[in-house]
Amino acid sequence: MPLPSDELKLEIKKLILDTLAITDVEISKIDDEKPLFGGNNALTLDSVDAIEIIMAIQRCYGIRIADQHIAREVVRSIQSIAQFITDNQSVKNA
Repeated sequence: MPLPSDELKLEIKKLILDTLAITDVEISKIDDEKPLFGGNNALTLDSVDAIEIIMAIQRCYGIRIADQHIAREVVRSIQSIAQFITDNQSVKNA
């Protein structure tokens, strides 16, 4: 499986900030590996934010995330979101 690009990770960070109208966090402060929820990341997100992020990912990348357990894993971190998108786009393009 291909690894997600740095460009994709940056795109995801911008998408999250735009979707949630977060203006007080610099993109450079968002760690790719740290949990987005309840972690030590620059973002302090909750479950409502998770739903909005999932909907934005589905809208932007044309990827369905139907299973709630999978969705929880996908939105764990920037890295996990990017890997999910990369995996699904490579399957779609195969």
